[in-house]
Amino acid sequence: MNFGLTEEQRMIVEATRAFVENELFPHEAEVERTGILRAELREEIAAKAIEAGLYAANMPEEVGGAGLDTLSWLLYEKELGKANYALHWTCVSRPSNILLACEGEQRERYLLPCVRGERHDCQAMTEPGSGSDLRSMKASAREDGEDFVLNGTKHFISHADVADFAIVWMATGEEDTPRGRKKRITAFLVDKGTPGFTVRDGYRNVSHRGYNNMILEFDECRLNRRQVLGEVHKGFEVANSWLGATRLQVASTCLGRAERALGHAIGYAAERRQFGQQIGKFQGISFKLADMAMELKAAELLTREAAWKYDQGTVTEADMSMAKLKATEVLAMIADEAIQIHGGMGLMDELPLERIWRDARVERIWEGTSEIQRHIISRELLRPLGA
Repeated sequence: MNFGLTEEQRMIVEATRAFVENELFPHEAEVERTGILRAELREEIAAKAIEAGLYAANMPEEVGGAGLDTLSWLLYEKELGKANYALHWTCVSRPSNILLACEGEQRERYLLPCVRGERHDCQAMTEPGSGSDLRSMKASAREDGEDFVLNGTKHFISHADVADFAIVWMATGEEDTPRGRKKRITAFLVDKGTPGFTVRDGYRNVSHRGYNNMILEFDECRLNRRQVLGEVHKGFEVANSWLGATRLQVASTCLGRAERALGHAIGYAAERRQFGQQIGKFQGISFKLADMAMELKAAELLTREAAWKYDQGTVTEADMSMAKLKATEVLAMIADEAIQIHGGMGLMDELPLERIWRDARVERIWEGTSEIQRHIISRELLRPLGA
């Protein structure tokens, strides 16, 4: 594994960093204080991202994306992750890789318009009664001739307010397994405006202001079989084929915010003077900085290794879980210590630290909680021994 970056990767980092600093940072205060990302601002920044070649950079070249290898994509994600989440996620959109499972007319209706910035997707798995245990979902779809009829509720559905359609997982039957009967899951592509499909306001969230979660309700919502993504009853296979890398994406955006927080902490420790000297010379501060830098490097190395192994075809679930777990927990630690170093000023919204601190909390929950990541890692350790 080569730890150096190629010239192309350095150019990607520099171009993305410049875009973030020039086009996203200036609007953070507005979004943070109002909790709203104005539609006209979103469209303005998206047009600039498309022009700069930064839009849908996670998608393959054959569908109009940048075709980045995994490490290059994660370097790009790290730079974007430094900004307010609503600004970087909805303005510099990265369509879900799961859309690559689209076939035939689905590609023209869903995949390609998302890559071009003409449409937006969201994913709907979580329900009020089922979070990490997706097999316990109650929302269901029953076959009716050539159609499926969907009923149930999904919640905590990120950016469903700006999405044009949802990728929705529904229970479509049961099957016998060595651990008893389990629900079969099917993925569907559901357009906004479909009769029986309602999007309602979600919950007020302490993290990621302007990036909203919504509640999706399905009441006798009728879909044609052509709107099944993948195969009937094979929703988990579709998800497992494409969604694993999202844990690495979360890890990388966390690394970006952790690096930004550490940069503020270092600058303040070198500038602020107390008792006749810079506070960075006090062991209580200098040791904090050392630990923050060390933990950040460890998280970055785990993430880069997983990215490299992903492209080699050797990555494991544990590799991706370790990266996600470490990066999210390191972000929490660095955000907290950066505020401690700044004292009371760290909690004021003149600096991004209080926002980074708030935003850090959700990262240990979504895309698989820290407990789920530890379960995946330990399971991979014990399984070869039959435990």
